[in-house]
Amino acid sequence: MDEVRDLYVRFDWAIKRLLRQKANFSVLEGFLTVFMREKITIEEILESEGNQESADDKCNRVDIKARNSEGEIIIIEVQNTREIHYLERIVYGAAKAITEHISRGNTYDKVVKVYSISILYFDLGEGADYLYYGKTTFRGVHTNDELQVKSKDKDALFSRSINKIFPEYIIIRVNEFDDNAVSPLNEWMRYLKHGTIKADTTTPGLKEACETLRYYAMPKAERQAYDRHLENIVIQNDMIDSAKKEGLIEGRIEGRIKGRAEGRAEGIMEGRAEAKAEAEAKARSEKINMVKTMRADGLPADTIAKYSGLTLEEVLAIE
Repeated sequence: MDEVRDLYVRFDWAIKRLLRQKANFSVLEGFLTVFMREKITIEEILESEGNQESADDKCNRVDIKARNSEGEIIIIEVQNTREIHYLERIVYGAAKAITEHISRGNTYDKVVKVYSISILYFDLGEGADYLYYGKTTFRGVHTNDELQVKSKDKDALFSRSINKIFPEYIIIRVNEFDDNAVSPLNEWMRYLKHGTIKADTTTPGLKEACETLRYYAMPKAERQAYDRHLENIVIQNDMIDSAKKEGLIEGRIEGRIKGRAEGRAEGIMEGRAEAKAEAEAKARSEKINMVKTMRADGLPADTIAKYSGLTLEEVLAIE
């Protein structure tokens, strides 16, 4: 077995507590280089919590926000528990990052490129892969060709190409990784999923991570805080699973109660309808007997209709 037989802290803890330090940028740079498929150099770590302009404005809640050597912003977020509107949230996060880094008086050419990276430990949507990329392209409705900036437009209007303007999104579905660590990408996935790192790894960032993220190298107080973090994740997931199960049980009970109530209401209605029909049939039978008696006594048909409440035609039809 060529893996280091040691414990490594999870990546979500690392980006909150360890990787923000400039001395540890090499770990984060290695991660970004592998997942963004280009060399990334981090210039600075930015404030992750967006400022609220009003009381009801939402914060841009991300785990880490960095600026690379090209001035672009990279957002990284780890999500351990399910969130129904997560896709909407990452769109908001990218938009918020853009607006936070352009001043009121700036022209739109100062809009910054944003990369949004989501590391998810829950099942988001349906798909066979564990890694998904998304970016904006413009295609002809009739020709299916991709819109390109023309040469004359580059000089006159645009300083950047389309792919250097719009946000890009990377979604990493950790649970879908099949544990086959044969490439730098998969070695990082193995660490994200299991916390294991090969002793002889040459994958960008992981060699540095062997020392930086070693569990037993942390001070005792830090290890205790980390252990509580793991316990909280387990508790949160258990609570969500329990809520789902309780929801199903409550739904079934509610359905049964509702069904019984509806059944009782339906039974009452049917009973009332039957009683009404029986009463109407009995009343008509009594009227018919009364008509027959009156006709036997020789009363005129119009007089019988007047006192019985029946029409003249109904009286004449009774034999």
